[in-house]
Amino acid sequence: MAPHPVIAYTSEASWSMIEDKFTPYGKETLAKVIKFLEDEILPATKLAHAQLPDDPVARWKTVIPIIEELKEKAKKQGLWNLFLSKAHYPEFGVPLSNLEYAVMAEVLAHAGPMGPEIMNCSAPDTGNMEVLARYGSPEQQKKWLIPLLNGKTRSAFAMTEKNVASSDAKNIRTSIRQEGNEIVINGHKWWISGAGDPRTKLHLVMGKSDPNNTNSYNQQSVVIVPADAPGVKIIRPMKVFGYDDAPEGHCEIIYENVRVPLGNLVLGWGRGFEIIQGRLGPGRIHHCMRSIGAAQASLNLMIQRVTDPSRKTFGKYLHEHGTVIADIAKSRAEIEAARLLVLSAALQIDKYKAKGALKEIGIAKFVVPSMALTVIDRAIQSFGAEGVSQDTELAQRWAGLRTLRIADGPDAVHIQQVGQRELKRAPELVRKAQEIKAKQIALLKKNGFTSRL
Repeated sequence: MAPHPVIAYTSEASWSMIEDKFTPYGKETLAKVIKFLEDEILPATKLAHAQLPDDPVARWKTVIPIIEELKEKAKKQGLWNLFLSKAHYPEFGVPLSNLEYAVMAEVLAHAGPMGPEIMNCSAPDTGNMEVLARYGSPEQQKKWLIPLLNGKTRSAFAMTEKNVASSDAKNIRTSIRQEGNEIVINGHKWWISGAGDPRTKLHLVMGKSDPNNTNSYNQQSVVIVPADAPGVKIIRPMKVFGYDDAPEGHCEIIYENVRVPLGNLVLGWGRGFEIIQGRLGPGRIHHCMRSIGAAQASLNLMIQRVTDPSRKTFGKYLHEHGTVIADIAKSRAEIEAARLLVLSAALQIDKYKAKGALKEIGIAKFVVPSMALTVIDRAIQSFGAEGVSQDTELAQRWAGLRTLRIADGPDAVHIQQVGQRELKRAPELVRKAQEIKAKQIALLKKNGFTSRL
């Protein structure tokens, strides 16, 4: 039997470990994803970049034609909303596990952000769709979720605030209060992904609705805000090392006396933390899946570069230099190790949902982006000046991944949380060590080695 085509994008060792966990539908879908990537998406990447204007105004009003064309093709082939597992979202999901989707997300990342978008699997829409599918009322789902699932609209998630240490979401200051049958929102947000897209129709906004609640985790609520509601003011797109990520963008927004119906409250008053924890767990893993793909794609570019017969330095081909060989080997090893972390976390989510996989998610969140940054940096080095230019994907990949070490919770937060969970094992470790020590002493006494006690 011929090897599965995924081996070209991952590794034979990784695939052999998880192949038996794929359903026939999962294997068939994965093969279709790879074929669509190779036949349709990868050939279109240059055209997509060309269709986005350089003009600083026009680029924010442009819906890239080739991406919209490929979306329709992907939808017709059933390559749509692959991230939404039917096991967790029976009414809206597809029959794929998180583990199965993990591999598909890695494959799609070889085309950069447009890969997931073409199959309606890109952030922040994925997380927002999960929120509405899990917590939204039937009315909210009909009005806001269905258009997102169909790819007719896009969305934004508004939590991070200017002048606030938003790594601790308890610090957010945006006011959400009830006034009659309306909710009034006032706040200053920034780095709001998706807010610049002309297709964005809703913002999920998190703010404080009960600042005096003695339980600080019950002070926040999440509200659906129409993107065109009076008082929603997009101040500017934020740039990451010069990249603006148009037309989606990451925007600074002021919500000034924005009024929405009471029915736009998600789940209930004071349920904000519950919602964002449910949203961010799977979302973090989706980011890690794509990061593995970005690292693998960058290593592939590096290998092509250093074996190019037209490239010689100091009388040798690049691949003949020992440092280059070492960089390739280290990158291969680091990608393999990080991939296993991500696959393990995805499997834990499948078994126990995101809440039961917090440790695995946390470890992957701070390990994978740093690994990918290192691998991409090595690839950049092999390209020289070309590697930091717009003529390769490497610089933009690096910029996006550097942001990921801050987005969805900075590394330091996840490291602290994982460390705290590990420390909870201390009492059991001490108890077990004492039991073994007692047995050691008894065995020494029995055999006359009292001097060793």
